[in-house]
Amino acid sequence: MCRERIKKQDQFDNLDKHMQWGIEFVERYNKFVKDRTDIEINYAKQLRNLSKKYQPKKNSREEEEQKFTSCRAFQTLLNEMNDYAGQHEVIAENMSGLIFAELARYIQELKQERKMHFQEGRRAQQHIESCWKQLEASKRRFERDCKEAERAQQHFEKMDADLNVTKADVEKARQQALTRHQMASDSKGEYCSILQSFNKEQHEHYYTNIPNIFQKIQDLDERRIVRIGDSMKTFSEVDRQVIPIIGKCLDGITKAAESIDEKNDTQLVIEAFKSGFEQPGDVEFEDFSQTMKRTVSESSLSSSRPDGKQDSKSGKSKGKLWPFIKKNKGSGPEDFSHLPPEQRRKKLQQKIDEINKEIQKESDQRDALTKMKDVYIKNPQMGDPNSVDPRLAEIGQTIEKLRQESQKFEAWLAEVEGRLPAKTDQGRRQSEMYELQSSAVNNCAQDRESPDGSYTEEQSQDPQLKVAAQNEFDDEFDDEEVLASIGTCKAMYPFEGQNEGTITIAEGETLSVIEEDKGDGWTRVRRNEDEEGYVPTSYVEVYLDKSVKGAMTYI
Repeated sequence: MCRERIKKQDQFDNLDKHMQWGIEFVERYNKFVKDRTDIEINYAKQLRNLSKKYQPKKNSREEEEQKFTSCRAFQTLLNEMNDYAGQHEVIAENMSGLIFAELARYIQELKQERKMHFQEGRRAQQHIESCWKQLEASKRRFERDCKEAERAQQHFEKMDADLNVTKADVEKARQQALTRHQMASDSKGEYCSILQSFNKEQHEHYYTNIPNIFQKIQDLDERRIVRIGDSMKTFSEVDRQVIPIIGKCLDGITKAAESIDEKNDTQLVIEAFKSGFEQPGDVEFEDFSQTMKRTVSESSLSSSRPDGKQDSKSGKSKGKLWPFIKKNKGSGPEDFSHLPPEQRRKKLQQKIDEINKEIQKESDQRDALTKMKDVYIKNPQMGDPNSVDPRLAEIGQTIEKLRQESQKFEAWLAEVEGRLPAKTDQGRRQSEMYELQSSAVNNCAQDRESPDGSYTEEQSQDPQLKVAAQNEFDDEFDDEEVLASIGTCKAMYPFEGQNEGTITIAEGETLSVIEEDKGDGWTRVRRNEDEEGYVPTSYVEVYLDKSVKGAMTYI
């Protein structure tokens, strides 16, 4: 009986340990969900930061790049990745609310219910143990009383058989034996009663109370297992719910990739950088095989050649000045005459648009102040109408200046587009300079060295223009600052600097580059820190120090 009781107690302790393990398992799973939630939050944060990092910055070249379909596709990809990050935030939020928080509350309930069941089991165990101890005590008392009664009976019989003992002593012994027998009888009755009660309590304990407690513990453990399974299903559903939206994000990226139009992008590049120059004509054959009469007189050195071309030894021609006029600091001359025709037209149009925006802005301010003045006139207590007049006058002057600027740029634009003739000497001079520039570019290939080392080029037909252009060129270069070297170049062909602003180079010679090709076909170089000028970009191989890691040949 005692062994069976101890066996039951051992099983009760084993169940207690198992339930404790079950709770720890739920806590470990909930910790896993919490770690997964943190990963999703950090991943979403990193995706958002990545998307933000590569977003085009305002007022930068990256905004201009958005006209290309590939750049717009990349912008769409960044936006979709931002939405993609949002879905991972949804996953983290749902896991935190639907799983982690719920399981945390359930774990507390599980601990409380487990504690209650095992306290009930311990009370039942303590009660049956108490009944068992009471039974044992009753049994020992009955055994003791029986032994005492037996000894009293033997003493009585001994006294009764002894002839030397008085009758009174015999009677006393008899009474004592009867008393002991009565006590034994009472102990027997008490023992029987307690035994019957214990057997009833024991039967109820092992067949009713303990099975009920074990059943409650089993139900609790089964609910725990079911809860874990449901939580795992929710874990899967949380991901599954965002899959359609994530799929739409990925579809958006795919659609953006498919929208890339390489023909459109390259056409934009062509439109952005086309110069508007006409293609150069055929190079004329120069016949040096005929005997030519030359004189050594001073006048012959300065006279024109019979074919109308200036002798190569008579000095540098001042005709082709446009490519070599020094560019102003910043974006160049105000009329953008340093740019090729098409680029100049775009710059002028852009400038006109900017001025028109400024005019519209000032006009809006003027309208607002006018309305304010009307309010002051109708309601003098709100303000003095005359206080607005200085600002209105200032805005009027600003608008007038902006309109004059706009008219000036529109005249230049009309000249470039050929809609209006040049109305000023300056405009005529700029038009003539543009023609000279076109001639210089078209005849660039004709300036290469001839077999006898001489060069031929067209001489300007307008001496006054030559002098004016020369003076302007000299003025431009008088205050020129020394430019730092940005790289080196190596001459692939010899070039004789015939025009003002050019420099003569020999094949294989190495020089310093101080200004890159700006789209006009010329590169500015320096020799020995004291001699500098322009050379055709197609004649040299350029090595830039910073922006170009390898050799870059302009052809």
